[in-house]
Amino acid sequence: MIKAEFSSQVRGLKTEEIQSDLVVVGGGMAGTCCAITAARAGIKVTLVQDRPVLGGNASSEIRLWILGATSHMGNNNRWAREGGVIDEILVENMYRNPEGNPLILDTILIEKVTEEANIRLLLNTAVYEAEKSADFHIKSVTAFCSQNSTRYLLLAPLFADGSGDGILGFLSGAAFRIGAESKDEFDEQFAPDEQYGELLGHSIYFYSKDTGKPVRFVAPSYTLKTLTELPRFHSFNLKQHGCWLWWVEYGGRMDTIHESERIKWELWKVVYGIWHHIKNSGEYPEKENHTLEWVGTVPGKRESRRFEGDFMLSQKDVVEQREHYDAISFGGWSLDLHPADGVYGDKPGCNQWHSKGVYQIPYRTMYSKNIHNLFLVGRIISASHVAFGSSRVMATCAHGGQAVGMAAAMCKELDLLPRDIAEPSLVTKLQQRLLAEGHYIPNVRYQDDDDLAQQAQLKVSSTWSLQDLPFDGPWRRLDFDMAQLLPVSAGLMPKITIQCNASNTTQLSVRLMTSEKAGNFTPERVLAEYTSALEPGINHLEVDFGTLEVEKGYVFVAFSANQKVEVRQSTTRVTGLVSVYQRFNKEVATSSRQSPPDGIGIDSFEFWLPERRPNGHNLAFTLSHPLVVFEKEQLTNGVFRPAVSTNAWVADPGVESNWVELKWQQPQRIGKIRLFLDTDFDHPMESTLLGHPESEMPFCVQCFNIKDGSGRVLTSVEGNHQTIYTLVLEEPVETDTIRVEVAHPQPHIPAALFGITCYASKK
Repeated sequence: MIKAEFSSQVRGLKTEEIQSDLVVVGGGMAGTCCAITAARAGIKVTLVQDRPVLGGNASSEIRLWILGATSHMGNNNRWAREGGVIDEILVENMYRNPEGNPLILDTILIEKVTEEANIRLLLNTAVYEAEKSADFHIKSVTAFCSQNSTRYLLLAPLFADGSGDGILGFLSGAAFRIGAESKDEFDEQFAPDEQYGELLGHSIYFYSKDTGKPVRFVAPSYTLKTLTELPRFHSFNLKQHGCWLWWVEYGGRMDTIHESERIKWELWKVVYGIWHHIKNSGEYPEKENHTLEWVGTVPGKRESRRFEGDFMLSQKDVVEQREHYDAISFGGWSLDLHPADGVYGDKPGCNQWHSKGVYQIPYRTMYSKNIHNLFLVGRIISASHVAFGSSRVMATCAHGGQAVGMAAAMCKELDLLPRDIAEPSLVTKLQQRLLAEGHYIPNVRYQDDDDLAQQAQLKVSSTWSLQDLPFDGPWRRLDFDMAQLLPVSAGLMPKITIQCNASNTTQLSVRLMTSEKAGNFTPERVLAEYTSALEPGINHLEVDFGTLEVEKGYVFVAFSANQKVEVRQSTTRVTGLVSVYQRFNKEVATSSRQSPPDGIGIDSFEFWLPERRPNGHNLAFTLSHPLVVFEKEQLTNGVFRPAVSTNAWVADPGVESNWVELKWQQPQRIGKIRLFLDTDFDHPMESTLLGHPESEMPFCVQCFNIKDGSGRVLTSVEGNHQTIYTLVLEEPVETDTIRVEVAHPQPHIPAALFGITCYASKK
């Protein structure tokens, strides 16, 4: 029994002091990936989250899907899903949770964090105070957990603010901005005016379900009783719910930090008003049996503070895809601004303008220019309001968070501060450490002198020369322009034989196109054209572009729309091959061609989009000569996904047993081996609500053995579904050979690897 006598003094809270190498404030996707990366790199991390679950806007409290550069497969960014820890999380969520249940994602995030012994996780704990040891240096932060009535004093040499509103940056005195810059400051023609508004608002989502019997709904007293004030409601789709209702947005003309609770109440009024109208207006009898299953209790925030780093990302960095010496992340979501009036306004809910490809994000945006030991993580990084419209989305934020986690580990190891890592030679080391873990940085290759695979003689069992895809798939009518995205080696463009089924006498026009910028997948330049007459019935057509020399890269073999014509597709799916269509995804665009108004600094171009499986078949074809695009040398070229080329070794599908062998002149003391596999980086893997027809990516090698030179099995794996497999040997092995035996993942999908790395034991 505890019996406390009266005290004339104010009692103090229980206080716990925690010392770590890095304090991460904010457990959204950015903070979570930052903490995991830093912990895996060997430093002690305290992760402070003011909510009961991790994930921020992706969590079950808010339920927004995680997206980034892939943009719902609605732009021209092929194979652009973010790599590293965020990829690991998305792939695992796909495997366990293809239905998109946000509760399952909660469990995965908690599992990933609690599996790391170097992380101390504090949930339901809010930071409210900071102490400095000098004008430009944070000494500690103080936080309070309402659930265990404990005050935490958190001390560390390094801090990362991933709190969304930038609470730690604010408390520590770091320079920040709220609202939109003028057009002149960064030469941003897309910068909004006062009529449009300078801030994006909050959203709250809701779900409904059919109970099988009539359900009454009595609206709470605070419900918005009439929807005449909501101009957008006329476009409401009753089949949609959850994050499809992002347009239920409010607060862009308010203080999105200090008035967040007021904004939430207004959104509740709107949500319950919408449901009241659906249930009680008499206009929707089909909803008689539906009940309101869930309404968010925490608003999904988009924008508040943005902090100033040594570099501020702006519109031209995104649109022109500018290169930065210190690139450590990338983006690819559209420049996505929303009108400040939100659901009460008469403007379209968003203004999305895409770039022609992905863009680099520099390291200098990810630390404060004032507070010397403060990293910036997530949507608060150093970016203008316009550029923030793209960099703010969760997968992009998470990818940047990973980079910060690795930078923090380097700071600890070298006794440096965040700005010191921006020195070119140290940035290069940071880039290489990130790439080694599966991170992706456009136009930066992994090149590590310690990687023994790059020093080995490389042998493979077989290599597939791309000459044909069997004519065994469905027929596809050319309702839209269709193209086969084809990797080519430098040299003469081969003739392409296809099958066409014409309903009447007609013509088929074919263009050979490519992008102006290597690594982009926006077809802008026509290299050659071919037109042929077709007779009714099945035609075997040889498309001959003449004696055309092409450069190594991707070309589009594009067929003009013709509803009288079907083309034969193939059931064979191959790493680095995809067909695309000149159409648009209504979730991220309004037309199959981006046609911005003059004077806003945005490019015009066509969208060429793939289809999701089980559709999305490749074109069936035969080439006049094979294309050497899957050669073994790509296993050690330092790029672990398709980009300018396939960057993959693909085994011959006609060979049953396939292997890759690393051989050295002298025995090596091997401690770690890593394989980079194909989990289809073109797939967005939306984490919530949007269900997926598959839980494992069909290209991913599931079964493989790793052996030493004597044939001893070091590991045998079955049922792999992850992008990266790492074998860390408890006891190093002395050998002059490492062999990786791989099985074809499916009958119509040949085995492929993007890379293999191998490291000497440090024991």
